[in-house]
Amino acid sequence: MIHKKIPLFSLVLLIVAAIDSIRNLPASALFGSALIFFFIFSAIVFLIPTSLVAAELSATFPDKGGVYHWVKMAFNEKWAMVAIWLQWINTMVWYPTILSFIAGTAAYLINPELAQNKWYLISCILIVFWGMTLVNLRGIHMSAKINGICGLIGTIFPMIFLIVLGGVWVFNGHPLQISLNAETLFPSLANSTNWVALIAIMASFLGIELAGVHVNEIRNPQRNFPKAVLFSSVFILFSMIFGSLAIAFVLPEREINLVAGVIQVFSNLFEAFGLKGLTPILAVLIVIGSIGGMTNWLISPAKGLMHAAEYGYLPPFFMRKNKHGIAQNILITQAILVSLVCLIFLLVPSVNAFYWFLTALSTELYMIMYILMFFASLALHYKHVDRRGLFKVPGRHVGMWMTCLLGLFGCLCTILVSFFPPENVNIGSHLRYILMICAGNVLSISPVLLFFWYKKASIARL
Repeated sequence: MIHKKIPLFSLVLLIVAAIDSIRNLPASALFGSALIFFFIFSAIVFLIPTSLVAAELSATFPDKGGVYHWVKMAFNEKWAMVAIWLQWINTMVWYPTILSFIAGTAAYLINPELAQNKWYLISCILIVFWGMTLVNLRGIHMSAKINGICGLIGTIFPMIFLIVLGGVWVFNGHPLQISLNAETLFPSLANSTNWVALIAIMASFLGIELAGVHVNEIRNPQRNFPKAVLFSSVFILFSMIFGSLAIAFVLPEREINLVAGVIQVFSNLFEAFGLKGLTPILAVLIVIGSIGGMTNWLISPAKGLMHAAEYGYLPPFFMRKNKHGIAQNILITQAILVSLVCLIFLLVPSVNAFYWFLTALSTELYMIMYILMFFASLALHYKHVDRRGLFKVPGRHVGMWMTCLLGLFGCLCTILVSFFPPENVNIGSHLRYILMICAGNVLSISPVLLFFWYKKASIARL
């Protein structure tokens, strides 16, 4: 049977659906017109380098994809365990942010003020997450086609609609909450506050390396994959930039709610244009799309822990599967951890602070994983000089070094600025924020040492 190749247009849609996210727009909008510079900067030092490196690794090792196998082949099993753990624990920190976005959007169907109520948000997060966990335990999974439809319903359509309404707002002469001029478009890079925008924007691009798994499934990958990366990156950049600007144009900075900012803007725009009845419809579409889009992600990170268990880093308890073939103990452990992460809500002074802290911590953890991936790609580039890969980073050795150095620079910049809270988010004192970020990193990464100890103890008992 002839395997059907993925056409260029379909690959562009796959990448866009995986990365483009409407929930990150309010966080980007906080930084006004400066967001344009930082989006372009982030694409150059992170989005494109990560995509190209992941594509070469996926093409070179089509049978063993994923960061665990790449790092293992480049270095050793222990570093691979660190990489896959970072990818998994980052997702645990990320879940409450997307779930709080869903809860904040759903609040507009009941009472918009609930979007600032911690107990409402915690309740919604736990109900939705445990509900999805129970559904997945029964083996009921959405197909890629259904997830794609959900992505269109809850992300692409609302985002395009938001940009159109923002454009109408501007052309109708409504007052703008930000100004666009040379001084604001090119912010002072000496001011650390401006660099904080990187956190919100880099968070918009996390997961782009997953596009590389399709490199061997497309027609003429050496020519079409760079095109797909270019086209999808341009679309993601423009949709993110103009979507964020639409929010920044309409809402004053002090009124932007990171949890419910998108539906806030729709509500304001609909009211201005006499279309207020459309607000609940958009809220339902975004909620459905967001829940549908993250359902498959519930299983994906669990596979990382399965690798750990298979290689002896975790007790056999985590390898047990139910009658539907699902690793039930891992899924239940995930749900318990997400529930505990939600307790951070009680330690921060505002909903925006909770959302920003988890976004910064999640992004920082993922950046550490990307650093390992870039070093692994350099090592494997020289270990497999005569590889048969269908796709290689353009420019041979010089091209690979430039690509990886750009990516490493972007990762290090993001990690550095993650220790600086934005001035327009009430996160508490700067010292308290730094201590919370440090504690979050220690608590998130330290379990790896327990895995190493467990395997060593297991070997000693044999």
